[in-house]
Amino acid sequence: MGVRVMVLDEHRLLAEALASALKLRGHRVLAAAAPAAGAAELVISRAPEVCLLGTATPAEPGVFEPVVRIKRERPQIAVVVLGPVPSPRGIAAAFAAGASGYVRHDERIEGVERALAKARAGEVAISPQLLQGAFAELLNPAAQPDDEGSRLLRLLTPREVEVLVRVAEGEDTRLIAAGMEIAPSTARTHVQRVLMKLGVGSRLEAAALAARTGLLDRAGLSAAAADFPVGP
Repeated sequence: MGVRVMVLDEHRLLAEALASALKLRGHRVLAAAAPAAGAAELVISRAPEVCLLGTATPAEPGVFEPVVRIKRERPQIAVVVLGPVPSPRGIAAAFAAGASGYVRHDERIEGVERALAKARAGEVAISPQLLQGAFAELLNPAAQPDDEGSRLLRLLTPREVEVLVRVAEGEDTRLIAAGMEIAPSTARTHVQRVLMKLGVGSRLEAAALAARTGLLDRAGLSAAAADFPVGP
C-alpha cells in the first residue's frame, strides 16, 4: 500500500523529481515544495503519514526546528531527513529533533521507499552504512572533528579541489576546461561531482559553503603541501 507523503526540499527541481518518482510507484504525494518559513505549518495542515524534509546543511544550528515543531504538534507524522553524507553531529541533530530517519540525497528510489515504509511503521529508517560511518567517526575522530572545512575537503579528490577553487574564483565551464587543459564536458562532470559531494545545488552555493567553512584556505594548504613535500 502506498504511503501518504509530503516532499519538502530547498531545491524545487529535486523535490518535484522525487515526488514524480514516488507517484509513479503508487504513493500519494500531497505536496512537493521548497521549504520556507511556513514549512512546518504546511506539513501540520496537510498531515501526511511521512514528510521527506531536505537539507543541505544537517549540522547547521536550528536547521531541524521544523522537525521539532511538527513532532510537537503532530507527533503521528514521521519525518525522514534527506541530506548529504552527514557527520555524526548531523545525524544526532536530526534524531534529537524527532526525525524517524535519514536518507542521503543520492539514494536510489528503492532506498527512499524502504525508509518511507519503516518510518510509517514507527521504525528507525537509516541505512546500516550511514550508522557504521557515523560510529566509526565518533570512535576514531579526526584530529579536528568539528572542523567542517577539513571534513568537506576529505570528500574531494585533488582534481575536484582545483575545480572548486576555480568555481569560487568565478570561472565558468569554458575557463575551467582551458585552465585545467581538459574538455568542457569533463570540466562539467567535475563540477557536478563537486556539487554532489558538497550537498549543494549550484556553483554559487558551493562557493559560499567553501568560503564559510574555510575549505578554500585548507585547499590552499593542501596544494602547498603537495608542491613542497616533506622528506629527503
